[in-house]
Amino acid sequence: MQRPKTESVYAKSCAVMPGGVNSPVRAFRGLGLTPLIVESGQGDLVYDVDGNKYIDYCGSWGALILGHAPPTVVQAACQQMAKGSSFGIATALEEQLASKMVALIHSLEKIRFVSSGTEATMTALRLARGYTGRAKIVKFTGHYHGHSDFLLIQAGSGVAHINPIATSKGVLPSTIADTMCFPFNDFSIRSFFRTHPHASDVAAVIVEPVAGNMGVVPPEKGFLEMLREETQAIGALFIMDEVITGFRVALQGMQGLLHLDPDLSCFGKVIGGGFPVAAFGGKTKILDCLAPLGQVYQAGTLSGNSVAMSAALATLKEIEVPGFYDRLAAKTERLLSPIRAQLEKKRGTGCLNAVGSMFSLFLKRSSVKAKEALDEEEFARFFRYLFERGIYLSPSPYEASFVSIAHTDEHLDYTAKTICEYLDRC
Repeated sequence: MQRPKTESVYAKSCAVMPGGVNSPVRAFRGLGLTPLIVESGQGDLVYDVDGNKYIDYCGSWGALILGHAPPTVVQAACQQMAKGSSFGIATALEEQLASKMVALIHSLEKIRFVSSGTEATMTALRLARGYTGRAKIVKFTGHYHGHSDFLLIQAGSGVAHINPIATSKGVLPSTIADTMCFPFNDFSIRSFFRTHPHASDVAAVIVEPVAGNMGVVPPEKGFLEMLREETQAIGALFIMDEVITGFRVALQGMQGLLHLDPDLSCFGKVIGGGFPVAAFGGKTKILDCLAPLGQVYQAGTLSGNSVAMSAALATLKEIEVPGFYDRLAAKTERLLSPIRAQLEKKRGTGCLNAVGSMFSLFLKRSSVKAKEALDEEEFARFFRYLFERGIYLSPSPYEASFVSIAHTDEHLDYTAKTICEYLDRC
């Protein structure tokens, strides 16, 4: 695969942008490849600046559930662009999308739009602190909730990590002093809620209902339900970060599948239809603590941007069609079923975790139920093998990959066959 233009663009990018990229994982560090420089996308394919095509299972990190450039979303965005791209003033489109989401997600009574998942989680936690008058936040090992300072802490285990260490320089110890990190899927956290003196200081527990940034790791049966019960008992808020899972695993998200009722929820990716849209919402009594009604401040010039709202409405209209998620599940199973069979045949080569249309293949692991140090060299070999054959997975062993409704049977079968061929060589 020849990539001279890619090499040239990336070299120039490195001269003017740190690492040549605007988000670190795009740099392909440790993969032994020059990063992908995309020119365009259509359906389940992306094309690089050299004209090479790749079957895309990253899908803008799960956002593109309809695939690239779906006609209805493109039309909606273009029509709104002709009317004006940004106003910084309220529009009817915001109300329409808010009403649609409130109608679809049982736990939502009110909602506010922002531009990124980081903004959504950051503000939801500020709101939780403002509402409860408490300081401490509980998060889980390996869960990523954006790059807010107070959430960038190392994974830890148990109460020993009440004073965790920052995972980024520039994050001060004082900033993370009130963030506590516990192991995901470990029910021993119950004893913290029930016996530890800091439990009464907890404003909120935030959790990805399915971890998507240590590979796909689903919750153990009853774990999320336990968190809901324990937060209610101590008067803390239960926040479900559905930036990835919201509208991806089901129309009502993971909370709909599990019949959970969080106090606050965060959304992003799928709801934007490829545009920068995110949101947080929940109970009226909590949301009304936000300015201009309350004293918890949040603002954003592009929050509720009219073009993004139009794209979001068009996306939700498509995924609301009866049978959409059944068709998406069938596509996902078409891809994953042969891989599961190959893993069963070649025991010890890896395991496959999947929830809905998101999946991760963990090489040289029999199971993954929490954050683990993965074999990055083996993943790099695997990634290169697929990439050189025109298949693009999310470029990190710690990220989820995704199937879209645009993936064709031909491409799904080819991908499964290629992955099985790699596993057969292991």
